[in-house]
Amino acid sequence: MKKYILSLDAGTTSNRAIIYDLMGKPVASSQRELPQIYPKPGWVEHDPRLIWATMLAAVREAMAAAGISASEIAALGIANQRETTLLWEKSTGKPLYNAIVWQCRRTADRCDELRRDGYAEFIRERAGLMPDAYFSATKIEWMLKNIPGAAERAEAGELVFGTVDSWLIYNLTGGLHVTDVSNASRTMLFNIHTLSWDDELLSLFGIPKAVLPNVVPSSGVIGTTKPEHLGAPVKIAGIAGDQQAALFGQTCFEPGEVKNTYGTGAFLLLNTGKTPATSRSGLLSTVAWSKDPSLSDTLYALEGSVFVAGAVVQWLRDELGLISTAAESEALASSVEDTCGCYIVPAFTGLGAPWWDGAARGIITGLTRGVNRRHIVRAALESIAYQVADVINAMVADTGREIKAIFVDGGASANNFLMQFQADILGVPVLRPAYIETTSLGAAYLAGLGAGVWDGEAALSALERNLTEFTPKMPAEHREELLYGWHRAVERALSERKA
Repeated sequence: MKKYILSLDAGTTSNRAIIYDLMGKPVASSQRELPQIYPKPGWVEHDPRLIWATMLAAVREAMAAAGISASEIAALGIANQRETTLLWEKSTGKPLYNAIVWQCRRTADRCDELRRDGYAEFIRERAGLMPDAYFSATKIEWMLKNIPGAAERAEAGELVFGTVDSWLIYNLTGGLHVTDVSNASRTMLFNIHTLSWDDELLSLFGIPKAVLPNVVPSSGVIGTTKPEHLGAPVKIAGIAGDQQAALFGQTCFEPGEVKNTYGTGAFLLLNTGKTPATSRSGLLSTVAWSKDPSLSDTLYALEGSVFVAGAVVQWLRDELGLISTAAESEALASSVEDTCGCYIVPAFTGLGAPWWDGAARGIITGLTRGVNRRHIVRAALESIAYQVADVINAMVADTGREIKAIFVDGGASANNFLMQFQADILGVPVLRPAYIETTSLGAAYLAGLGAGVWDGEAALSALERNLTEFTPKMPAEHREELLYGWHRAVERALSERKA
């Protein structure tokens, strides 16, 4: 009897495999760290072979921990770090270069050039995005221009491009080359209105259509794994970019519902229904998901991306040595009443929405002799909440819709200090489910629906969630005072072209 769903959560710093039962409860999991490669300042890469090897190892370990075989798995779902770009040989699967990670800023100058040449509005109208090194298009363009012979081989149909979902599926199936509609919408090559690759965008970046994967719905059986990987074939029935998967995992099925995932970065998505929203506040229009082979049921979301969230806590631990574990940050931040006037703007790889300044760099302001380790740690956590507040305010400005609450998930949402400060600085409740790994849960939900485990979204909404609510306690006057100080600090971090 098939009574489990396997979820592959391909993250930026680790790969995880989680096995769920049919009530959406985790049964077993395994996690493998994914080494980061920094060839130059602002450049970030992954070894494609390690992406695959660590994920496969995690899957096998999770299955062993659960004591189950592949024959008991009803479906497999994938949630992945988006925009990260790979190029490999179509016939052999050999990577031509390291994966260029979504955080990488090597193509920032090219994106500046696109804006100067007047392409920003054209790209926004077609792809719902804006010219930024964050997305895949300029990464592919860079590879084709800088890897000897790559452009010619791509034109000849010898090479294929994929985001991490495509790379994993290619390896799992032995050659299937697909991506889902949510990941496709993050490439800056996909027309979110026609739901197809856009010839004019491809021409702009000099990318041949032959390298692109076929686009499939986010939910539905698209293939099976090779028996040697898991012991028997398993249906692949769910695929989504990690943030869209988290929106689905939070059961934000209705327009107006919003979630924030606190991972390496922070990513807010607002369900906008069947019509893509137009943003004038630096947000992105993106595909949320589709469950129909024709893509006719596609839903959209408005998204704001914060590049550095949980990563600022890693920075405190790994580079500054101010904490020994991420969990330690909560007690240290709570041990002081405020930051002693200190603000941290963690623009390590530029600033995302609503600023979109790839040349911004991190700063610490307001330092006085009285600032100590605890104040610095508190300022780092507060910086996450401030950035999220900027995105929420932009969403309100774009839609005119009052945000009544936000659903939260991801590793840093376990930090009670951060969640309470987030509610305070937003002035709305923050709702955290008991199980905060909703990215992998969303992939499991999509796979379960696609394989017929659940009848529909109502069945998912009925599953137990056990929400913890953080209600705002901060006086409005103090909130505005803190936000004013934060925005003064951001002004100092912006590059000359933005300041």
